[in-house]
Amino acid sequence: MSQPDTDRLAALLRSHHALIHVPTFDEPYALDRVRQAAIGQSRHLLVWSVSRGIRDGVLKDDATVPDTDHPAAAATHLLLHTPRGATVVFLDLIPHLKDERTLRAFRELHHVAAAHDLTLVLIDCCDDVPAAVSAVSTRFEPSLPGKAELEEIIRATVREQHARSSIDVRLRREDLTNIVQHLQGLSREQARQAIIDTTADDRLLDESDIKGIIAFKKNALRAAGVLEPVEAFATLDEIGGLNNLKKWLRLRERALGDDAIEFGIEPPRGVLMLGVQGAGKSLSAKAIATAWKRPLMRLDVGALYDKFIGETERRMRGALKQAEMMAPVVLWIDEIEKAFASAAAQSTDGGLSKRMFGSLLTWMQEHTRAVFLIATANDVSALPPELLRKGRFDEIFFIDLPDAAARKQIWSIHLKKRNRDPELIELDEVVTASDGYSGSEIEQAVKSAIYAAFSTNALLSTRMIADALKASPPLSVTMAERVGELRAWAKHRCTPAD
Repeated sequence: MSQPDTDRLAALLRSHHALIHVPTFDEPYALDRVRQAAIGQSRHLLVWSVSRGIRDGVLKDDATVPDTDHPAAAATHLLLHTPRGATVVFLDLIPHLKDERTLRAFRELHHVAAAHDLTLVLIDCCDDVPAAVSAVSTRFEPSLPGKAELEEIIRATVREQHARSSIDVRLRREDLTNIVQHLQGLSREQARQAIIDTTADDRLLDESDIKGIIAFKKNALRAAGVLEPVEAFATLDEIGGLNNLKKWLRLRERALGDDAIEFGIEPPRGVLMLGVQGAGKSLSAKAIATAWKRPLMRLDVGALYDKFIGETERRMRGALKQAEMMAPVVLWIDEIEKAFASAAAQSTDGGLSKRMFGSLLTWMQEHTRAVFLIATANDVSALPPELLRKGRFDEIFFIDLPDAAARKQIWSIHLKKRNRDPELIELDEVVTASDGYSGSEIEQAVKSAIYAAFSTNALLSTRMIADALKASPPLSVTMAERVGELRAWAKHRCTPAD
């Protein structure tokens, strides 16, 4: 199942790369891939760790080379005694390279490595590589497990746990497929641990464990801090108006599935939703994921930025790669104009935003997996023009302030959500009074009116809602010029969402 990673490492060994950096938290998997690649080429394999020093990387005995637990001592020993054509794996060496003596010894070892067909491999959970080392290293990122490998991990983990204490498995084929789907995007060790956690208490693996796997995955991704899982309970029926957008989405509801691909349909790439603040863009993103029954992941671009040169771009590529491994999935970038503001103007960050934006554009153009990108924006003037080019998105929708019919729907939705009967409110009156209000402003008016009713121990009335509206002028009034400019720009450039 992991042969592609072994083959990639074997190719690096054949190409005489003197230093390979493998950043990963899944150390056992990475070490095994290096071991298999070295054995496949009859290369001698040594492994170093600070706890054990140097040992043979193939034999399973406990023999170690004395006095080599210090990394500088290990590097000195390897300079004198390492056989030609060997592969040496260092586990968690990077933090030790902050010591000047260790860094000097390792650099000298690297100088010798190239001349003696020696390959040094750094397997490390830390990615803070000193510049002198990163400049001469080849980065190797292990792949995430695919569907077939995840299914085998599930079976192997269940067998392993069953050998310790009996586990009952009650899964239909579609349940197993669903579990595999939710494990995508996790590492091998994370997938294994998810299965262990969900079966630990009741010793049962069935359809009900999917909720526990989803919860495990959310915690794992949240810890990574780049892709954030979003609870998407909203439905398209909870959004007033936007009929053109809803029709477009319903037509493509099944287009991310395998059956659509078999039918000859290319997965939809995504939409850009421009509009007035509070008009329902973020709510629409959540509703799309709910309607399509797909996980919703928010790409937190702010979490990508890192002080180390090259690390930010690597995180961007990693986040997009992870999204692809979770396909089919809905990927959401909220207020994209803020995320890449410097890419649209004179750079103030050394070109970092432009490089990040370039990576995103390249991925949007070239990715083939079923990742549906939803980008939302309020300020069109801050958007890089390259993003608006035809073909980047399947469609660019403009979400305007709701008309009278949409406002009536919105009032009913928010009153019902708070257990209030819309029939007891003069809806035509509040619809007229709320002309120019966005959906979120209407929701706030309902909340304020209910507070007023509660404070006076009275029933919610039309007058209370009208007073709440008067107390808070809409954005279309306080920022009339900007709203007008946005409408004028979108008139001939975007598809109306309603």
